[in-house]
Amino acid sequence: MPLWVNYLAQFLVAIVATISFGVTFRVSPRHYLACGLTGAVGWLVYLLCTGLGGLSAPVATLVAALPLTACARMFAIRHKAPITLFLLCGIFPLVPGAGIYYTAYYFLRDDRSLFANKGVETLKIAVALALGIALVCSIPLKRRKS
Repeated sequence: MPLWVNYLAQFLVAIVATISFGVTFRVSPRHYLACGLTGAVGWLVYLLCTGLGGLSAPVATLVAALPLTACARMFAIRHKAPITLFLLCGIFPLVPGAGIYYTAYYFLRDDRSLFANKGVETLKIAVALALGIALVCSIPLKRRKS
């Protein structure tokens, strides 16, 4: 299967997964597509950074959080809705859920080496995600003249 087909398939699955997350949290149906696109853009950038760019997961997460947050901000303005609506759904594909699970798993198995490694990696990803969101949100919006 060509690489672009794989990326397209993952983009579409990310849209569906993000919309499903929005449905679970009772997002208004008129925001489904915007939420889905926000999450899919972040996931596609993450895939491109890790696959083609060869970046580590924390760095790829930081890079992916930038356009994801910009999309969330754009959709929030366009739909006249809070940015958190699109941001919370959009970061769903990037949240290190498996890393948190394996960190707890290695802790319970008393495997200190793997616990520490996975815990530090998960923490780096979470901090990178938060930093990417903070960087974009700190850019002031252009004010219109009234």
